[in-house]
Amino acid sequence: MTLALLGLYLAVTGVLLPRRLAGSTRLQTRPTLGAALWLALMASFTVALVLAAHHALEPAAHEPAGLLGLLPRLEPAGPVVPHTHGWWLPAAAGALLSLALAAVGARAGRARRRHRAVLDVVAVRDRRWGALVLEHAHPTIYCLPGRRSRVVLSRGALRLLDERQLAAAVAHEHGHIRGRHHLFRLPADTFALLLGRLPLARLGRSEVALLLEMAADDAALAKVSRGELASALCALATSGPAPGGSLGVASTGVLTRVRRLARPGGGRQRQLAGWLAVSALPVLPYLLACAPHP
Repeated sequence: MTLALLGLYLAVTGVLLPRRLAGSTRLQTRPTLGAALWLALMASFTVALVLAAHHALEPAAHEPAGLLGLLPRLEPAGPVVPHTHGWWLPAAAGALLSLALAAVGARAGRARRRHRAVLDVVAVRDRRWGALVLEHAHPTIYCLPGRRSRVVLSRGALRLLDERQLAAAVAHEHGHIRGRHHLFRLPADTFALLLGRLPLARLGRSEVALLLEMAADDAALAKVSRGELASALCALATSGPAPGGSLGVASTGVLTRVRRLARPGGGRQRQLAGWLAVSALPVLPYLLACAPHP
């Protein structure tokens, strides 16, 4: 029964819920919380997957447990076998996840360092915009996040955009840097690397990227209007993807973001309940299946 409960939980969090949440306008109204929810679902799925494998290998070591312990009639009779040697599976899973996370982070870090070294040689600092300017005709604006962050403008972007549009695009990139959005994307990219065909991995990675762009849009709205930001996004819509390890103002979900900016902005809603739910998700599989025996 415990294994069946965990299997059902994996199906809900890995397949059904991601398909329901993808493109949710409710999450888009609070994009940082929405991105955190997707990451919490990934963490919760991972915990449930490890617990399910653990129970499958040592089924007698866990009964009765969790919510099933509240239903003694459904539990098989018999003594509970002490758990003595099942520590290796969680340890191995933790090591694998840590290695994958480190590998993805190191790869992104190397890409940023290489690109930053090139920029420091070929780009010119523009003190007015607090950015590096590339002598390139193609309009593009992006940032390199991290300890030595950079905002990069091409000469084509300076020619294409007016002053307010440039201010909007630069404010968006500073929103990425201040929010440390590259750290939010790291676990989503790692989860997608390990379980790329799973809807939670495939949809979660793209949704986290989109929601973080919306969070940076919201940060920019403290300095510019919705119309100015939307016009900058439309003007840069053909700029293409940003370089590896960077975050570009118009590299993800431009049409969806422009439509969002066109909607009336709602007032700030209380987010405490949402953050509490996000915090509880990673431990929910344990509460379902591995609560202490009475």
